[in-house]
Amino acid sequence: MEAVAASVIAVLGTLLGAGVTHSFQRRAIERTEEFTRGEKLRQERIDAYCAYAGALVGYRRLLVDRWFRREENRHEESEAARFQSYELRSEAQEALFRVQLLTADDALVRQAAAALEDVAEVHKAADRDALAERRRVSREAINSFVAAAKRHV
Repeated sequence: MEAVAASVIAVLGTLLGAGVTHSFQRRAIERTEEFTRGEKLRQERIDAYCAYAGALVGYRRLLVDRWFRREENRHEESEAARFQSYELRSEAQEALFRVQLLTADDALVRQAAAALEDVAEVHKAADRDALAERRRVSREAINSFVAAAKRHV
């Protein structure tokens, strides 16, 4: 009888040990998967924020160039820059969509959209002073977005 009791206790101990080990392993796997998901999201956010800021800078640069071409009466070049600016604006909007999809913070999304609006106004300046002001405002908007995005990565 003692041998049976010892065997039952040994089997129960083995089963309990296997159950506890399984529980610890499952929690470790869940933590690893959660960390991996979080890190992947972090990397996607970094990529999206960088791509968006880069698209804004490229769009802004072209709008400044477009303004100078128009002011210098280079009509053919001005028209080409206008069409190219439409393409770069579309690229910036696509990058903004990625930011919107990956960001849970509505304030950051609004700041990103505001930066695009500020950049889009650059080429509408009436004179060089107005252009300089719009360039300053758009540069600050881009830098503010990058600083705010930095807190989310």
